[in-house]
Amino acid sequence: MKKTIIVLFLFVSSFINAQDYKSIVAAADQFYSDSNYVESAIKYQAAFKIEAKNPGDLYNGSCSAALAGKKDLAFEWLNLAFKNGWMNIKHLKTDTDLTSLHESKQWDELLKEMQAAVDKKEANYDKPLQAILLTIFDDDQNIRNQYIQAQKDYGRQSKIVDSLGEIMIVKDSINLIKVCEILDKYGWVGSDKVGSQANQTLFLVIQHSDLAIQQKYLPMMREAVKNKKANSSSLALLEDRVAIREGRHQIYGSQIGYDNETKKSYVLPLEDPDNVDQRRASVGLGPLAEYVKKWDIVWNAEEYKKMLPLLEKH
Repeated sequence: MKKTIIVLFLFVSSFINAQDYKSIVAAADQFYSDSNYVESAIKYQAAFKIEAKNPGDLYNGSCSAALAGKKDLAFEWLNLAFKNGWMNIKHLKTDTDLTSLHESKQWDELLKEMQAAVDKKEANYDKPLQAILLTIFDDDQNIRNQYIQAQKDYGRQSKIVDSLGEIMIVKDSINLIKVCEILDKYGWVGSDKVGSQANQTLFLVIQHSDLAIQQKYLPMMREAVKNKKANSSSLALLEDRVAIREGRHQIYGSQIGYDNETKKSYVLPLEDPDNVDQRRASVGLGPLAEYVKKWDIVWNAEEYKKMLPLLEKH
């Protein structure tokens, strides 16, 4: 019995720590978005005391630290990110968040070491296919960044937002043709063949497509996750999007609606709101309360359950 109790305690403690970690990282990300880099770095430091092995979080933490003038900390986290698998050297060289580090000898040493690791890792990559997917990635993300920024600067109903929306639709249709051809020919190509960013491009383009296309490739992505060729967190977003479009409740709470009358965003119909954070954690997503802050939503499961019948009709 004592063994069972100890094991259960360790499991619960581990789950709580994981949730705490993701909440702290989400807070750090928010401080970064608000250009409060000192507080962002402090939050990342607190998170990394719990766990320091997520390469993306470590890299983002180094950006906040560099912008906060904490160069030693920035290099410490950059090196940890590298040791845990972060090797996007192209992004590293062009990321203006890290400009303050460029004059240091540590910067040159890190670049040299990372380039050697990248060359070794990419020796068996399909370079032509990777190049195509990376170009699509930039095309997909750049127009969306412009669109989101225009919404903030000029409002959702502005002419410039409408214009960018039309451009985005054209780009999406062209990118979709290219990605469907790749999927039909090669299947869901993993990071081991094209790198993580190029691999992520497949999901992004399908996520932005119409329902018929998503339904067609959803089973392929499920299989890819089983074979470690796609991320379970990305699959969760696609599962949610397909569920909502099919008139079902989403599982992970990733899909957000917007009410034009109240000018407020809300979580689209969600299955079992009480246990959503456990489901999100199982696929590597942070707490819903942190996720929805980006839309100025305050998550309260009890209040949401009361509103759910109205949301379903709406």
